Amino acid sequence: AKIWKKKITSWLKDNYPNIKILIPKKRPHSKKEAPDLVIALGGDGTILEAAHKYHDWNPLVMGMNLGRIGFIASVREESNFLKGLESVLKGNFQADPRLMISATLVSKNKSPVKFHAINDISIQNLSGLVQLKITIENYPFQYINGSGVLVATASGSTAYNLSLHGPIVMPNIRCFIVTEIADHNIPTPSIVIKRDRTITITVEDFRKLNKFLIAKGRKRADVVLFTDGYEIIPLQKSDKVIIRESKKTVRFVELDKHYFFKSIQEKFSFH
Repeated sequence: AKIWKKKITSWLKDNYPNIKILIPKKRPHSKKEAPDLVIALGGDGTILEAAHKYHDWNPLVMGMNLGRIGFIASVREESNFLKGLESVLKGNFQADPRLMISATLVSKNKSPVKFHAINDISIQNLSGLVQLKITIENYPFQYINGSGVLVATASGSTAYNLSLHGPIVMPNIRCFIVTEIADHNIPTPSIVIKRDRTITITVEDFRKLNKFLIAKGRKRADVVLFTDGYEIIPLQKSDKVIIRESKKTVRFVELDKHYFFKSIQEKFSFH
């Protein structure tokens, strides 16, 4: 990544001297400090991290894949990095706004806390079972007695959702995917839900052992809320997580209109 950072910086200075190159060490605090284009060098995790860092300002996010498949990367081959960047700077690309999740944690005697996710949120017992009630538009849809549940966006359908055998959904389809995690009840297929529906997950019960210590805040936990794998929040009995479509979106640069199908083809060796 350091080598490509130098190459790209040098190339921009030589070919587009009027472009201002920002290499901030921290998250910007104002629009003046925020970029119009974010270049992320790495795998999907790095690209996702970059999108999170700047999502308040909704810049274009261009991922250059230095990982394996690179489902959300704009350019997957290093030999095409500079060519791809030139296409973006000339306006030869598309970037449909992708849905993000807004998750609100409601706990007794505490103010609600809101989180945002690009790929997914999940509620999981780290070492045992948790009983969860899932309602959709206040209709009691599912009861889980297992490891937990995942709610993914179409962008996240190729991430954790895929490893749970959830469906792959084209990233420009704005929806939620609800997938159970190791439910001990009769297995229930994933369900794809329209984006304007509200999903509520209630932590009904679990055996409290306080086995794990969350580094941030130094809190003991058994059941936790994950948001894109970055935020880890301990949960208690009767906590509710309310999931809606976020007012924020994320825009990943797309240079090839068939990039998603090519990624799937490479991942599963379709012929």
